[in-house]
Amino acid sequence: MTYPRELWENTRLEHKTYPFQLFRNRCHEAKPNDCILYLHWHEHFEIIVMREGSAMFHIDSRPYLVRAGDVLIIPGGGLHVGYALHHENVYYDCVVLNASLFNDWVHDPVHAQFVAPYLEGRLHFPVMPAEQDEACASYYPLLDEAIVELDAKPPAYQLVVKSKLHAFFTLLSRTFMQKQLAGKSAEPYFVNRDRFKQLIQRIESDFAEKLSITQAAKQVSLNPYHFCKLFKKLTGRTFVEYVNVSRMNEAERLLRESSQTITEIAAMVGCENPNYFTKLYKQYKGMTPSQTRKT
Repeated sequence: MTYPRELWENTRLEHKTYPFQLFRNRCHEAKPNDCILYLHWHEHFEIIVMREGSAMFHIDSRPYLVRAGDVLIIPGGGLHVGYALHHENVYYDCVVLNASLFNDWVHDPVHAQFVAPYLEGRLHFPVMPAEQDEACASYYPLLDEAIVELDAKPPAYQLVVKSKLHAFFTLLSRTFMQKQLAGKSAEPYFVNRDRFKQLIQRIESDFAEKLSITQAAKQVSLNPYHFCKLFKKLTGRTFVEYVNVSRMNEAERLLRESSQTITEIAAMVGCENPNYFTKLYKQYKGMTPSQTRKT
């Protein structure tokens, strides 16, 4: 799995006419607190189908405990990140799709009434539909069927996938729209989300920058105390932990892909003291920089 260099992920879908894509994520022998999905956002919907193991995903500041068989629906623009919980394999499939997939339905009045409000962001599906209504689990085979098509790509698979996804969204709308319009299940909105997007993009694009908690809090117009609470709520990690994880991930990438010395890499990720860098790297990666380079 490659790590995003910035918070915003420019997820390129294969075809503009059928803008969807399957990503099969296989994290072998994950350890507790390993980051299995790095914090990012994009304009596409993302549907996560958990296949094996368990994980904690944070989506727009809320934690979701996910086990095999569970499904997550992440709306376009939603910040999301995931961490392993145990020593185990963590396997999950992601179906990423853009709302433009259903543009040719725009003049259909039933589509406009039931599906378009979700595609346009006026309403949001529950992140874990079956947690809100057990009947939603009976819709999940539609996703499995779409994933089989996306993986094998037989003739006309695009039409099959499109129809399965539209049916899935329609059934979810049938289940939740009436309650949502009655104001009974409104999803909370993380009001500082866009400010935090810019902050984390800054963290993950300039690893050597010395950014204090006070400076970070000022960027999102919060005092340090509330900033620390909201940052932990959003990402599942403290600000210092998140900065360190980002730097050590970049260091690992450089150790594996570049020819720079360990001392040079340490400086590139904001650690002027090589000994401290080695200590920090081992704390987060379970091995020394030299051991990573050898492997």
